[in-house]
Parts: sequence; C-alpha cells; structure tokens
Amino acid sequence: MADRNRTHPRPSRSRRVALLVTACALAAAGCAGGGQSAPGPRPAPASPGKAVSQGLPGMPPVLDPHDLYAADRPNRLVPQVRGFPSRVYVPNTGSDTVSVIDPGTYKVIDTIPVGVQPQHVVPSWDLKTLWVNNNRGHDLTPIDPATGKAGKPVRVHDPYNLYFTPDGKYAVVMASMDRQLVFRDPHTMEIRKTVPVDCAGVNHADFSPDGKYFIVSCEFSAELLKVDTAKMAVIDKQKLPFEGAMPQDVKISPDGRTWYVADMMADGVWILNGDSFGKPRLLPTGKGAHGLYVSRDSRTMYISNRGEGSISLLDFKTGDLVGKWHIDGGGSPDMGGVSADGKVLWLSGRYNSEVYALDTASGKTLAKIRVGEGPHGLAVYPQPGRYSLGHTGIFR
Repeated sequence: MADRNRTHPRPSRSRRVALLVTACALAAAGCAGGGQSAPGPRPAPASPGKAVSQGLPGMPPVLDPHDLYAADRPNRLVPQVRGFPSRVYVPNTGSDTVSVIDPGTYKVIDTIPVGVQPQHVVPSWDLKTLWVNNNRGHDLTPIDPATGKAGKPVRVHDPYNLYFTPDGKYAVVMASMDRQLVFRDPHTMEIRKTVPVDCAGVNHADFSPDGKYFIVSCEFSAELLKVDTAKMAVIDKQKLPFEGAMPQDVKISPDGRTWYVADMMADGVWILNGDSFGKPRLLPTGKGAHGLYVSRDSRTMYISNRGEGSISLLDFKTGDLVGKWHIDGGGSPDMGGVSADGKVLWLSGRYNSEVYALDTASGKTLAKIRVGEGPHGLAVYPQPGRYSLGHTGIFR
C-alpha cells in the first residue's frame, strides 16, 4: 500500500522516510505450489436470544456475544440480497474500471468504467448498494448489485475507504489525503461532521462489539486511532513500536476481546486489547501482511502476505498460526473476501493485474484471473450478514 499510484515491488525499509514524504504529498496509495490446509469445519451455531447490553443506540443486537460473526454462516443470506447474482467486483486503480467476475466460471463477464483511481468496492449498511471509492476522482460510483449496473456518481472528496457506523446512521469516509474522518449521510453522502486527525494515511477500521468505538489504522505515520462512534471524536492515539511500521487492515476477533492490525512493513499482525488500547505485540506472518478475513465458521483468520504471495492462517481460539498457503506461481495477494458458502477465498493480485481464488479447505489455487491494472479492494457479493460495516465487506 506504500504507493497507491503504481504497481511496483514492495519497498525496502531503507526507503521508508522517502516513501512517507512522497506518499503524504501524493496521498494516493493502494492499501496501498500448494500449502498447508486449514483446520476442518467445526460448526458453531449462533445463540439468537443473547445480545450485547448497552450497545450503541440503534445498533441491531449482536446475535451471540461470544461470536460477532454469528450472522455470517455459510449461505445465510438475508431476504433483501437473496436475488442478487453472485459476483466478484474488482476495482482496478490503474485502469479506472471495475472488473466483474462470475465466480461460477472464473471469467470476467463485464468491465464497468468508473472514476479516477478506484480503491475499494464497499457494500452499504443496508446491503442495497455497492459503492466504488474513486479516490483521486473524488466521487463514489454506486452499483446496483441486482443488475450490476452503475449509477450516477456522487461527489465525495478523497474517498480512499468507506465504513458505516453499526447503527446505520452514518457513512464514515477515510479521507487519507485530507487527514480527515468524514461522517456523512449513508444514502445521500451529505457531510454531517468532519473530524480532522493528526496522523497520516487513515485507511482501515473495525468496530467494537457494542459499536461504541472503532479503531483506525494510519499507514503513513505508523499510528492507530481510537474513535468514539456516537461523539464522532478521536479519544486516543498510539504509535506502533516498530521503526517504519505501516499498518493496514484491522479486524476484531469473534469474541470481541482481541484486535488484529496487519502491517506490511513489520511483516505481521499487531495484537492488542481495544478496550484498554494498550501496547500491542507483533505476530510475524509473512512479507507484506495486508488483508484480514474471517472464515465462515469464525474459527480462522486468513492473512494475505502481499510481499511473498502467501496466506497465513490464524486459529482464533489459540491465537497461533496453523498453516500457510502459497499461490501457485506466486502473486501479490491484497484485499478481498470469502464466498457466501465459505469455500473460496478471493483476493486481488495488486501488482500482477489478476485475481486469485483459493480453496479454503486445502489452500489450493483454483484460479488466477486477468483483470485491469492495479486491482485492489475487491468485494465478493452478496455475502451472509444482516448489515455491512463497510470496507470490502465486514458483516454482522
């Protein structure tokens, strides 16, 4: 993610300072043979009767306080998305297009022209719209997932990434170049509050179990922010304890106790307690650790290591790494998502103009599909879940 305009090899640490200056000036970065297999499926049924007490007002109750992803079980599609065709939407930052893949055939079936430098395809909170974040075009292109057709772009300045508060009240634009978190109406995208931040490169986030706060990564200043959701205010900040750190994706554990932050320069994931927001520890995973995705049984986290063409597997229960898959022929796995049935992990190949499909039972590379230049935050859609918190699909 070190340079969002180009698709070149991962930078060395010795170039970190120069990279930081350049990246902050340009403010346009791409978030920035077989392997070991994952543990077998171990179904963990949800407990619909339980809920997190005193959560963010208006937030749908958590189905199971011990599993934030209980609504994301295989093929558990809510009624409003069941009629949507299964597709993989791939934003190509260098081609200003979105490639649309039919996951049944592994073929590109459409190419949609969008704005300048599309970074992520983000499902809306109500699951009805896919928003293409055209970072340097300063607008969002809506796509109707029922038809696959693009609508009229909406003007939004510096939309590097996009999230939604758990109550559905606000969209939160990660305005990396502007150094802002911009709270907007989730439908019209009109500004409701602009929150300046004093870190560089706000990019990824996730929310606490009760929805009352979220943690944001700042890739160019190696910092993390803690933000009060209701007050729309930064309440804490910390610097990561690694020279040249560059934090990327953020994900909370199913039990809501542990937070993980991928770091492409520290080559691993930071692990911390979000409530206390204390000093994190680093778990090495592989070169260029980047994207974080949860399996459909809430047992495993898939960690894409963009710099070495691999995916590490972390067991949530033990906190240990339990395997590593390598993409056949190498690659640069970046951002993506898991298929509705949980059987395929889809990832963009940032520096290879391709998309990867991997079997989640074996780690086998099922397909490498040619797309546009600089594919980035692809969205697999539809997926299980009652509502979307944003990014390429964080569903609860």
